[in-house]
Parts: sequence; C-alpha cells; structure tokens
Amino acid sequence: MAETNQADTPLVAGEFAEQEPPPSVLHQLNESNRRLERLLQNLRNEHNAESELRDIARDVIHAVDLNPDIALACIFLCQIAGSYAVRHCIETAVVVVVVAHSLGKTPADTLTVTAAALTMNVGMLRHNNAFQDKHTPLTGEEMAIVRRHPEQSVDMLKDAGIQDDEWISCVLLHHENDEGSGYPAGVASPEVTLNAKLLSLADRYCAQVSARNYRRSILPDQALRNLIDDKVAPVDPTLVQYFQRELGDFPPGTLVRLHNGEIGVVCRRPGGAGGLQIHCLRDPAGALLSPPPLRSSADQDGAIAAALSEDEASTRFSMKQIWGQQASL
Repeated sequence: MAETNQADTPLVAGEFAEQEPPPSVLHQLNESNRRLERLLQNLRNEHNAESELRDIARDVIHAVDLNPDIALACIFLCQIAGSYAVRHCIETAVVVVVVAHSLGKTPADTLTVTAAALTMNVGMLRHNNAFQDKHTPLTGEEMAIVRRHPEQSVDMLKDAGIQDDEWISCVLLHHENDEGSGYPAGVASPEVTLNAKLLSLADRYCAQVSARNYRRSILPDQALRNLIDDKVAPVDPTLVQYFQRELGDFPPGTLVRLHNGEIGVVCRRPGGAGGLQIHCLRDPAGALLSPPPLRSSADQDGAIAAALSEDEASTRFSMKQIWGQQASL
C-alpha cells in the first residue's frame, strides 16, 4: 500500500483556518444608531443626506436579516445606546423590517419605510430631551410642537434633498388614523397608506415598550393588548394580525416566569408548530441555573406564566451569554 505524502495532499480551502466570527447584530444596530444621531443632528448641513440615510436603513435591514430574534431582543433588553429620540427610531425601524418581511413587501418598499422610520421625528429632535425630562403633562404649547412634528420633519427632509414621495408620505402620515382622528391634518382612510399605518403601529408599540425618564417600560404583552384595545386610535385589524404573528405576547428579549417557577428570557420565536424557546436563568428558589437549560413554551416545563419587568426578574446577563457572538458588542 502506497504511503501518502502529507505535503502532496491538497488542502481543503480554509480547513485549518480560523473561521470568521459571525457579524454582530447588536454591534451593527448600535453603530447604525451612532451614525443616525450624527446625521440627524446636522441634517440641514448634509450634502448627501438621502444616500447616507438609505445606507443606514440598509444596515438596519441587514442586521434584522442576520438574526431577527436578536434584533428584536435588543429592543426589549434596552441594548441600543444613545438618546431616546434616536434610539426609538432605530427600534421602530427594526419592528418595521420584521413586519414588512412578513407582509411580503419588496426590498425597495421595505427600504423606503425603514428610512421613513429613521427620520419620522427629526422635526422634534431638539425638543425630545426636554420632553423626556418632564414629570408633568405637556403644556398646550408643547402639545402643539408634538402635533406639528410630522410636517416639520417633512420640511427638514425636503430641505435635505429627500425627494422620495412614499418616504415623505410615510413621515407625514405616521400619526394619522383611518377614521380621521390623527394629526397633523386629520387625514382619513384611504389616504392613510399601508406603509404609513405600518410605521404608525411600530412607532406606538416601541414607544410603549421603551422605558422613559418618567415611567417604566410597558411589558410586551400589555403593549400589544393596548394597541388592539385602543378605541381612540383604532389600528388596522389586518396589520395588527401580522404584529401578533411576528411579535406575539412574548417576543425575544422578554423576561418571563414559567409555570414551573423558573425565570428566563425568550430567545427565539417559534418555528413551524414549535413553541418559543426560553433560556432559563433562575430556578424556582431564585438560584442561578448553570448552564441555563433551554425550554420550549410548547412543553409542560416551558409554559409561560407571565412576562416580568427587569426588577421582577432580578437577574443580570449579557446578550452574548444567550445568543452568542452575534449578540456581542
């Protein structure tokens, strides 16, 4: 039998090379947030604003496409750094992308409504910090600023060279309601487009699940129920079905208590007929579980009893511990 000379044996490409770590969704969303903040703060002086905003929108879409569960978890675990005003736009864009994919929107349409999400509040940016610091209701003058911000945002975008009619329309209409009760113009259906309604619903949802200086975040299941039950600004019933399907009561990043008493974090949405996947972090007595067992909400041991606030869960962990390298900073 002939002896094989190892030096003559061809190597499979990359066989002994270190594999590149997967791109981090968390890092990409935080980098997009930093870029967006710099751009929006200086929008009037930007000479290539539309191209740069579309690039940021593409990066957000790419981050969601890498792993939508991690992208959603970044929202509920408050892992996107920076001012609330800009972070809220990134978080809204993430939800927009997830639901837009479910709706079967084209890449071009998804890019447009994502760009609209990133810029929907630029007209109110300089007021946001002051509003966030308030512990009393907004005054009449402040409410007037809020009600004007879609028009002011559109004016700023047009001044910056944005000429995409659908983008502009989404920003202008994202606080209008089907029955005409919204603002700034009280426009009613059918003038309120599906893209504008998608942006509106994502905006309202993310505003609830994000903590503010004056209140804690609302738990995801309650936030979704608030939208469904809203009689003042009713939501499109078909659109809300897509939100329920893609986000559900317990989206990734939701801290939960199981019926067996364990506390964990939802890490993956269901695939097919399966249930949610939950990394359990504490046992019923409150002791840390190491390694954390993985449960399915479809199984008796993994059935979810309730969503929990961070204080109620009383546990600390990094996203990387749960989702690995794709959730590293």
